[in-house]
Amino acid sequence: MKRKREGFGLLEIVALAVVTLTTMVLCVCVGSVSLPLGQTVRILWNALWGLPIVDGASAAILLTVRLPRVLCVALSGAALSVSGAAMQGLLRNPLADGSTLGVSSGASLGAVIAIAFGVTFPGLPFAGTMLMAISFGFLSLMVILSLAYKLDGSLSTNTIILVGVIWSMFISSIISLIVTFRSDKVRSITFWNMGSLQGSDYANALTLLGALLVFGTVIGCLSRELNAFAIGEENARAVGVNVRRVKLLLLVCVSALVGVCVSIGGSIGFVGLVTPHMVRLLVGPNHKKLLLASLFGGAIFLMLADLVARVLLNPVELPIGVVTSLIGAVAFILIFYRSRKGDAHA
Repeated sequence: MKRKREGFGLLEIVALAVVTLTTMVLCVCVGSVSLPLGQTVRILWNALWGLPIVDGASAAILLTVRLPRVLCVALSGAALSVSGAAMQGLLRNPLADGSTLGVSSGASLGAVIAIAFGVTFPGLPFAGTMLMAISFGFLSLMVILSLAYKLDGSLSTNTIILVGVIWSMFISSIISLIVTFRSDKVRSITFWNMGSLQGSDYANALTLLGALLVFGTVIGCLSRELNAFAIGEENARAVGVNVRRVKLLLLVCVSALVGVCVSIGGSIGFVGLVTPHMVRLLVGPNHKKLLLASLFGGAIFLMLADLVARVLLNPVELPIGVVTSLIGAVAFILIFYRSRKGDAHA
């Protein structure tokens, strides 16, 4: 009898990559000024191979505005989705995500402090915001899990979500206090806090790619351990998992990915909640498949959300965080209802 494959085969990876690239081309073509598919492909092909580009105005729109933005959107979606899948597996909590646990709020506070008070490092213009976002995101996660453990040693879904909501409200009040004293930064902080990747450049895309390669790879290498966590920490320890080390590694990686995304695109909620659940329906709970599928699924989901944000009320552009929050709020209620219904029948 053949053993069932645990990982993705080449065919599945190619299929996901093709869908992702197709979505990316669609998002690059469509906007306030829509461009023909043939012209778009020609410009991208010539730019990739260093060939002469004759479509001057169209090429400028594609290569300096849309392409870097779409790349940043795709990489942010992939990073947030992988983070959400890892947190749900680690905590065995279907509602776990950077936005629902308060990690995004903590990262936002760090970034807002950096923006409001000009925290920077010489030669590294984004390092101040990024490091503050990562640090505050990690600290927030530690505080939330510690408080939840003190209140409920079993770390139940309801307790973690309740503490996360309270913590997010507390962080929101601090951000409002900062905005009050830094009124000259109100516009930039408010727009950034709603989530937007408008104005992203290739440097941002490289930063996101680097973070995803480093921290996403670490999370992917821990897929076996995440599968073990699905049957409980004690059982994971019994099969040889170093629970303390793995939890710390995963928490650091998730905080770093969320922090980098928040520092570049602002607070974009619910991507890590919605996408892993959608993907889990297709590939199942095995993290060897789920993490890779979530990476592609998150990129596709956020690119489509960004496309809606750009064209729905054209020429007015919605913040992408507004679109994902509208979708995520409905998904949150459905997931919460299903999990409570499952508990009632257990």
